[in-house]
Amino acid sequence: MTTAYILTLSCPDRPGIVHAVSGFLLERGSNIEEAAQYNDHDTGLFFMRVQFACDQITADVLRSALASFAEGFKMQWSLHNTSEPVRTVLMVSKEGHCLNDLLFRWKSGLLPLDIRAIVSNHRDFYQLAASYNVPFHHIPVTAATKAQAEARIYEVIENEGAELVVLARYMQILSNDLCQKLSGRAINIHHSFLPSFKGAKPYYQAHDRGVKLIGATAHYVTADLAEGPIIEQDVARVDHSRTVEHFTAQGRDTESQVLARAVKWHSEHRVLLNGHKTVIFK
Repeated sequence: MTTAYILTLSCPDRPGIVHAVSGFLLERGSNIEEAAQYNDHDTGLFFMRVQFACDQITADVLRSALASFAEGFKMQWSLHNTSEPVRTVLMVSKEGHCLNDLLFRWKSGLLPLDIRAIVSNHRDFYQLAASYNVPFHHIPVTAATKAQAEARIYEVIENEGAELVVLARYMQILSNDLCQKLSGRAINIHHSFLPSFKGAKPYYQAHDRGVKLIGATAHYVTADLAEGPIIEQDVARVDHSRTVEHFTAQGRDTESQVLARAVKWHSEHRVLLNGHKTVIFK
């Protein structure tokens, strides 16, 4: 039976890496279906994503061989079966536009996810979760209960075996400890006015200042608030004739689209971390 895999890797750049990877796969009866690479001359690192089909050896044998092969190149690598969707937990507060968009795309077959649970510090979207037959966990958060709430959140994530956590407008700042536990597997979305318009009602602040561009940023979660490696951004033009309600609606649409693209690329294993930046093989 033929199985399709995606191999992603990074390592110090040197001649012959593509040849070596191709040869490794050929020797194991694999057929390369898609390949992309990038040489970062600033850091001296090499990045590669290869999708291939293999019917001669098992995944365990392939991973064992890859581990030995990678040592000679000091590679960081991962191997994924394309038939296995990414186990995901979504988190949300009281704004549901991104949550609703992701759920619809998932059920429409547009995102290779297995959405295992929705976590929220409010009850607003338990009916939406039920309509998609996704378990809903209401975990309130206060200053006094933050540590206990995060422990419960992490318990849900671990119990579901989540490989990806999406903060779909989850309006709580995660602790450094939880950020570290979710390093490289948690994506956040926010408007792109930061650091100019902080706090509540940023679109009202932007409208009051007469901004001409509304944007959104999707990035990996780190302990540095809103400063993790960026995956995707987009903007939309606005002008003086637009009301604050239009600003807000346009902003929500942009946030939904940007987050959906970031989640799609991550779940297709197209995003590789490059220090505080990302390499994305679209």
